Amino acid sequence: MTAIVPRVRILGIDPGLRITGFGIIDTVGGVLNYVTSGCIKTPSAGPLAPRLKSILDGLDEVIAEARPDQVAIEKVFVNTNPQSTLLLGQARGTAICAAVLRGLEVSEYTALQIKQAVVGNGHAAKEQVQEMVKRLLRLAGDPSADAADALACAICHAHGGQGLGKLATAGYRMKRGRLIGGGPA
Repeated sequence: MTAIVPRVRILGIDPGLRITGFGIIDTVGGVLNYVTSGCIKTPSAGPLAPRLKSILDGLDEVIAEARPDQVAIEKVFVNTNPQSTLLLGQARGTAICAAVLRGLEVSEYTALQIKQAVVGNGHAAKEQVQEMVKRLLRLAGDPSADAADALACAICHAHGGQGLGKLATAGYRMKRGRLIGGGPA
């Protein structure tokens, strides 16, 4: 008798007030499959409340259409501009509310955890994250930076935030802290 392996659909969110990235993957028995990704854009200026409503409405639409089972979101880091940190926190809170209003649990990961899980280096450059997301999900082209960050968050969650030790890395090897194709590790 063959056991049926359940599919788990994960929505990853990279929150931002101007651009909120989202990415959805399915996992079946440890195999990652790309579903969709994109960005919710708000005007770069104007009153805060309508901008936050755009994020809420956009993510609600994504959740209603894709029907994820789980949600992962990047934690806010504190940067040198307190006003920017506060605005980012409000965008992040809005994204969390979109998931919670649909009855979904939300897991949170730092940028360091996400980069470690996807690239194997917590201080990896954005371009490295984009390239690894492209490879791990077998994408034909490069996702936008915000969508790649959201997909990376979903990948991190799929593997419990445990880093490359949890990723299916057959056919890849590590070289100078980077996962590259072409043979066993």
